[in-house]
Amino acid sequence: MTDDFPGSTPQAAPAVQRKWRPALIWLFAGFAVFAYVFDQLTKLWVTSTMTEGERIPVLPPLLHWYYIRNSGAAFSIGENVTWIFTIVMAAVSVAILFQLRRLGSAWWALSLGLLLGGALGNLTDRLFREPSFAMGHVVDFIQLPNFAIFNIADSAVVSGVVIICLLTLRGIGMDGKRHAAGKPVKDRPEEPAGE
Repeated sequence: MTDDFPGSTPQAAPAVQRKWRPALIWLFAGFAVFAYVFDQLTKLWVTSTMTEGERIPVLPPLLHWYYIRNSGAAFSIGENVTWIFTIVMAAVSVAILFQLRRLGSAWWALSLGLLLGGALGNLTDRLFREPSFAMGHVVDFIQLPNFAIFNIADSAVVSGVVIICLLTLRGIGMDGKRHAAGKPVKDRPEEPAGE
């Protein structure tokens, strides 16, 4: 997996990286806004056209819209501690923004943008939906066979995490450089010093 931006390649000079930073920030912001707006629009559509508990076949038996409100996390874990998920999502969102100063890769910009947009989408539900502020239930509506019911924000978060895992496995750091054992990989091995 290689980046399209010169500033994200291991050979790029710091000046070139600085030149491409605005493009990476815009890429990050674009994906974050896309994930957030798409999530909120689909939730608005579900809450205004369906009643809670309603199930509509889309591509049976593979896909149904099934409107539920989830007070817990994935697979309805922690339904009685909704406030904890609110705090965690807010902390994750802030942590992502703090990491932007290290951004030097288009793939990291994409993954962090999806992660932030998804986190903010579900955080909005937690903050402003019933039953109360910071205790709101998340709107879920996508149902697949033998799987949890989820939403667009969940999909964005999972997609972002998968990309981050692939980048990490390939040793590509947030700065866009290939790393081994925590250190950047040099372009070519050093030759032994002469005697």
